[in-house]
Amino acid sequence: MADQVNSLEELGAVVEGASAPVAAEIVNAEPVRDELGRSYATGKRKDAVARVWIKPGSGKVTVNGKEMDKYFARPVLQMILRQPFSIAGVEGQFDVQATVKGGGLSGQAGAVKHGISKALQLYDPSLRSALKAAGFLTRDSRVVERKKYGKRKARRSFQFSKR
Repeated sequence: MADQVNSLEELGAVVEGASAPVAAEIVNAEPVRDELGRSYATGKRKDAVARVWIKPGSGKVTVNGKEMDKYFARPVLQMILRQPFSIAGVEGQFDVQATVKGGGLSGQAGAVKHGISKALQLYDPSLRSALKAAGFLTRDSRVVERKKYGKRKARRSFQFSKR
């Protein structure tokens, strides 16, 4: 009973004292890199799966052996790939090599973005808070709903005919 808190000020002091070491542990996380100085992560979106390696460089992005602007021709998809770097404030500092399978171009761009975000966080754990706040480390779990028996699509019924 000696550990009882009697006022809000004491409660605030106890909470601050308890949370400080936890925050220090998160910041002091070890970077994860292979023998070539790269960080690897897997990104997913819809049916697309991307394997992403990042390493320090000039900002060159290669997807399935092609340049980013050749593989993702639409400017919107290129913007999606650049978002993690701009949020983390490291534009032009990392080279990206990615291989993507499955899904369409939009899902593949989202998968590469997710992989880049996870790899950046592994390369430099101090970037985690910015990427997490932007929602880039969370896998978007929305997928296409399956077609049901007796329906034209997942929920759309066949056209009703009175006669």
